[in-house]
Amino acid sequence: MKITTEFLVVGSGIAGLSYALKVADHGRVAVVTKREISETATNLAQGGIASVISSEDSFASHVRDTMVAGVYLSHEDVVQMVVESGPQAICDLINWGVRFTKRADDSYDLGREGGHSKRRILHAKDMTGQEIERALVEAVRSHPNITIYEHHIAIDLITDAKVGGGGRPQRCLGAHVLDIRKRQVLTLGAQITVLATGGAGKVYLYTCNPDVATGDGVAMAYRAGASIANMEFMQFHPTTLFHPNAKSFLISEAVRGEGAILRRSDGTAFMTQYHPLKDLAPRDVVARAIDNELKVHGDDCVYLDITHKDPDFVKDRFPHIYKTCLSFGIDMTLEPIPVVPAAHYLCGGVQVDIWGESDLANLFAIGEVACTGLHGANRLASNSLLEGVVFADRVAQRCLARLAEGAQPLPEITPWDYGRATDSDEEVVVAHNWDEIRRCMWNYVGIVRSDKRLDRAWRRLQLIDEEISEYYWDFYPTSDLIELRNITTVAKLIVRCAQQRKESRGLHYTIDHPDTDDLHWKQDTVVRKRF
Repeated sequence: MKITTEFLVVGSGIAGLSYALKVADHGRVAVVTKREISETATNLAQGGIASVISSEDSFASHVRDTMVAGVYLSHEDVVQMVVESGPQAICDLINWGVRFTKRADDSYDLGREGGHSKRRILHAKDMTGQEIERALVEAVRSHPNITIYEHHIAIDLITDAKVGGGGRPQRCLGAHVLDIRKRQVLTLGAQITVLATGGAGKVYLYTCNPDVATGDGVAMAYRAGASIANMEFMQFHPTTLFHPNAKSFLISEAVRGEGAILRRSDGTAFMTQYHPLKDLAPRDVVARAIDNELKVHGDDCVYLDITHKDPDFVKDRFPHIYKTCLSFGIDMTLEPIPVVPAAHYLCGGVQVDIWGESDLANLFAIGEVACTGLHGANRLASNSLLEGVVFADRVAQRCLARLAEGAQPLPEITPWDYGRATDSDEEVVVAHNWDEIRRCMWNYVGIVRSDKRLDRAWRRLQLIDEEISEYYWDFYPTSDLIELRNITTVAKLIVRCAQQRKESRGLHYTIDHPDTDDLHWKQDTVVRKRF
């Protein structure tokens, strides 16, 4: 089946839906999402969105905090642009129906999180992402020019090289997309293709990401010929609930922002030993501190203590976290919460310019799938939702201007070729390789790394990749097989970038190169497929 559209959006979180709403008045928009439309990382976001809206705050302060958190690898021009675009981004969200929490005087209740010098986090209690997703989904569903393809997973991007029979890809023409339920591959041709597929936390054994976070956009863009940057910078969230029955439930950084203290099992507060900001240090510092505490003391977890705060305040400010912890037998108003780090946010991704475009023409990337230059070596808390809305607007501006200049007609695109593929009767291969990759990444490419561990990971991933490549083309595509192929590609990209960076900076810490080397490594690591 072949479909053509002006705008193809892969992903349905804050970035993809914001972009769809920005361009929908100017052409047809196809939104492809591999589960239900709201099954996104955005929907799980608790803390909030950072923006300078208080008279006690300033753009300069937000820029400085972002640069410091990113260990000065952030691109200052991008940081400046995103921060200064923040207030308008907030207005856009409010105009789309997002209801942020207010105080009694009708002003917005601003939170504070690690790395921020001021209170600048707008939130909807501790369910900010759910509120944003609700409003955007309602707006998207009501727009007549937007068609939503739920339970559809993109397989590969279509480029002029594939259509023309060879050469280096220069232009993106859309994507092949699997209708998961009907088991049919659609050919979706598009003037503009926007990747908004989110992150890749499922590459690791322990993650607070949803199941959809398998790095699909990064993997597809790499295979299509786009440059990929800074994949070594995977952020591990310091505080994920540690409980045998909890499926990696995140305890928002906002809890520490409201005064929670990290303690050892004996009650000792330990962050004073690691950073002047103590429990409000940037995430890379806190995650490494907890990792060190666990190794030194042999404990399974540390404890996040907010019992010194008024119980009514805690219940009102964090109703979702409170209820979830209580369901596991933990009353956070009376006892500390057991927590451990888990893979959380990919700071690298598809390398794009300040307008969100990759080096493959007409292929754009926004949100967590993109490496815009904002986050550098470590993301400042709550800058991600801001980045998604700001770059959605930037990309929309660039796309509409390009189409106004006169778009090139789409060439004839051939349907998906099934070849001699058959139904797989060896699903155990998928499950086994999936588990092996995630354990390999957790053990060898985690919070603390070494040259030897990275080399060991690369060798194992190479063997797995060869097995998957052979298996992949023999069978009809399934969502599990597509995701396995993607996490393998992403895992290898993370290792390749980590092997290149011979220093420790932000989220990339290696015992063989423990110092930060601005002279040689104050630059992005970039990889690109050879054709």
